[in-house]
This record gives sequence, structure tokens and C-alpha cells, in this order.
Amino acid sequence: MMDVRCKRIYDPPDGNDGQRVLVDRLWPRGIARNRAALDLWLREIAPSDALRRWFAHSPDRYAEFAARYRDELTSLPEETALLRRMAAEGRLTLLYAARDTEHNNAHVLADWLNGL
Repeated sequence: MMDVRCKRIYDPPDGNDGQRVLVDRLWPRGIARNRAALDLWLREIAPSDALRRWFAHSPDRYAEFAARYRDELTSLPEETALLRRMAAEGRLTLLYAARDTEHNNAHVLADWLNGL
């Protein structure tokens, strides 16, 4: 199993993060690019705009959102392969801006990469 973790981009970076990848389509408000300490911004891996808007961070829609997002991930072989390679090199931290720390695309993506 790979070591893929999730973290809010608003939390300070630390030495245990490994490679840091922002997986949101939109740049997070109030974060300067140098403060983000990113290795990569992979906006293509984020949910489609239509799916993101439909979900609207509603916990009641999370299960359906996760299923739809996993379907979208199957159509992104290059992006998912890149993340798998990065995770194979060591810890990978997927960064997200959502306030909800449990119901967001980064957690779906981490589970998907870990084969859960």
C-alpha cells in the first residue's frame, strides 16, 4: 500500500508531507504560491466543474459524489499514473482547500490510489 495522505492547503507544510500536490481545480483563496510549498498543482485530476458544482460540499451527496468522481478518474490514466509514480517514491500528500476535512475529492482520490 502506498503512503498517500490528505491535508488542507491552509495547514502549514511540514517535513513529513513528502511530495505535496494540490488536487483542486481552482487556486485556493488567500494562499500565496510560495506559501503553498507545492511540488505540483495537478488541476486536471480534480473533479469536473459540473460534478464539483453538483456536489457543493454537501455531506448528504458524498457517496454519490465519490462514485461519480471515481468514474471520472478512470478517464485520466496519465494523471493517475503520475500520482502513483510519485507515491511509489515515498509519501505523497494530496492538498485540498475544502473546509470539510472528511468529505472532499482528495480523500476519494487517496482511497482510489490506495486501491480502496
